[in-house]
Amino acid sequence: MKRFTGLFMAAAFVLSTFGIALAAPTYVTIGTGGVTGVYYPTGGAIAKMVNKKRKEYNLRATVESTGGSVFNVNAIAAGDLEFGIVQSDRQYQAYNGLADWEGKPVKELRAVFSIHPESVTIVANAEKNIKTVADLKGKVVNIGNPGSGQRGNAEDLFAAAGIDVNKDMQAEGMKAAESASMLQDGRIDAFFYTVGHPNGSVKEAVAGATKVNFVAVPADIVKKLTDKFPYYAPAEIPVAEYPGVMNTEDVPTFGVKATLCTSANVPDDVVYAITKEVFENFDEFKTLHPAFANLTKESMLQGLSAPIHPGAMKYYKEVGLMK
Repeated sequence: MKRFTGLFMAAAFVLSTFGIALAAPTYVTIGTGGVTGVYYPTGGAIAKMVNKKRKEYNLRATVESTGGSVFNVNAIAAGDLEFGIVQSDRQYQAYNGLADWEGKPVKELRAVFSIHPESVTIVANAEKNIKTVADLKGKVVNIGNPGSGQRGNAEDLFAAAGIDVNKDMQAEGMKAAESASMLQDGRIDAFFYTVGHPNGSVKEAVAGATKVNFVAVPADIVKKLTDKFPYYAPAEIPVAEYPGVMNTEDVPTFGVKATLCTSANVPDDVVYAITKEVFENFDEFKTLHPAFANLTKESMLQGLSAPIHPGAMKYYKEVGLMK
């Protein structure tokens, strides 16, 4: 044992004398959201893939449960997190100095890829014959409480569709959690909820005695929205997740994306390694959460409104996903 220790110390002396050192591993932390949401297992899935190749990349990834998008952006800016999962509209607002970052743009924020869509989901009483957005005229619709994501999304949608929220319907402003029971009780005809699927509240609405259907957003309106707002992307509501819903096919809509963000200060090789591992193991990644079921590699490049990090861009160019 003493002989082994002596040889090890001698080898270490030689390495240090000639300036040769074993590189210490790089540690990165991915900020997510609450442990019961989709962000936390998403971060865990990414970290798991990277850590499988920890010897190859000399890279270790850990996951932290956080307050979500705004916290993650601010922690990335402060250097407290290397990566964070951020809603695409929040990504846009942070980079451009809007909303919570009014006048203080986070110009070092960089996009890596987008993940699951958080779809603008319109759930309607099937007896009211609300098949598409135009059919919401004259109805009682919960568009969400003031300041909520779904309310802003609903207002954008109605503006693109030429519908006046104040004149063409009875718009209610309740929290999304109250919507399912109110729809089942007949107090509203439809409600908005911007959310990743499957979702418990939507399942509650579908499982009640009152039959419900999802309301389609026509392709031309989706295009208007995605052309005007870079953080919106096309989406679909997967009906297979909701047994009992009256729709027989997935329903077209739009939404924001959950996106993986980082800082311009994070080295290119670190971002390249993480991007490569997710995309090279894409089929495995899709199985790690039901919200990933409809992902495509192309859709993971939609909804990115901060500049793409050079490390990620290097991979996308290598495989032909970007020119």
